[in-house]
Amino acid sequence: MTSPQRAPGGFPVVGIVGGGQLARMCAAPAAELAITLSVLAEAPDAAAAQVIPSAPIGDHADVETVLAFARECDVVTFDHEHVPAPVLEALVAEGIPLHPTPEALRFAQDKLAMRERLTEIGVACPAWAKVRTADEVEAFAARVGWPVVAKTPRGGYDGKGVRVISSTDEVLDWLDAVGDHGPLADGVLVEEKVEFVRELAVLIARSPSNQAAAWPVVETVQTDSICTEVLAPAPDLDPTLAAVATEAGLRIAEHLGVTGVFAVEMFEVRDPETGAAAYVVNELAMRPHNSGHWSMDGAVTGQFEQHLRAVLDLPLGDPTPREPHTVMANVLGGDYPELYPAYRHVMARDPGLKVHLYGKDVRPGRKIGHVNVSGTDLAALRERAGHAADYLAGVITE
Repeated sequence: MTSPQRAPGGFPVVGIVGGGQLARMCAAPAAELAITLSVLAEAPDAAAAQVIPSAPIGDHADVETVLAFARECDVVTFDHEHVPAPVLEALVAEGIPLHPTPEALRFAQDKLAMRERLTEIGVACPAWAKVRTADEVEAFAARVGWPVVAKTPRGGYDGKGVRVISSTDEVLDWLDAVGDHGPLADGVLVEEKVEFVRELAVLIARSPSNQAAAWPVVETVQTDSICTEVLAPAPDLDPTLAAVATEAGLRIAEHLGVTGVFAVEMFEVRDPETGAAAYVVNELAMRPHNSGHWSMDGAVTGQFEQHLRAVLDLPLGDPTPREPHTVMANVLGGDYPELYPAYRHVMARDPGLKVHLYGKDVRPGRKIGHVNVSGTDLAALRERAGHAADYLAGVITE
């Protein structure tokens, strides 16, 4: 494992386990902060390895590989949440600072642990239960009504590991796997199917010194369980709900001991008794998040700079938006693998766009980049961002 080139003046090296687009998007703010990045990448052509000079190749699940990588760094953080517990334990035993800590990361890796802890600290969640048998599924459905949402406690993302079921028969294969080694070892998480107004996200940064910062609550738009658009701030959001949702995010950060940037994905719902706007928490992500990509261009301090500040315990930056609205549109892979001609076209058509591509091979439905655009007219911003994303994907050709 070669040593990363340290900047003069005593500036630190931040190690990132995983070479995906989140690590890649840390490169520009790291350069501006005079911080050296080193990335443990999956392959030489991984998204982050293309732009970060120190990018040794290794398996994030191999203890010795991760230890050798981490020993060359001053602090270690993560591009994803899939580093196994034995690897995390070995890093802690070595005395290597980790952000987020394994204790906090557990609540993003294990949805049952997350639901238990959020309920304990009084954060609103859908009705839920851990089930191991068909009778327990039936009992839960009798309480909340069919259909029911079933989730694997570990390993799911972007709609994977989630089923909306209308009978116990639709989850029998999962119940048969309960107790085996794997994502269903402890049981199946079942939740009420929430009738919601829209999906929201709260992005929080917290440092080891307990300084915290919050960006405005955003609206996330999903298509086939994949986020395709983010509206920042969430339009026409009740100010009381905005304050309550932000407070919930800050409370989660404190009680779960989160360090770095993390996202709380929520549903906006109506209080059944008063009809007032309310929230329930859907998921947690212990890392910079798709819902915060707008902040790269739309806030004084973007989420990737803030994440680096937080994990190094530097003073946090100002999360205030630069414009009344920013729209982020995800670019999904289509049928055209050559992106550069389309990339040039959208930049020429709309010079106000900020285009961020991840250096990934194009596959249908794969997130390969995003575009940001900021201004005052939300409807016009949505049209501009959507047009650019569709053109890059090959959905439209004019």
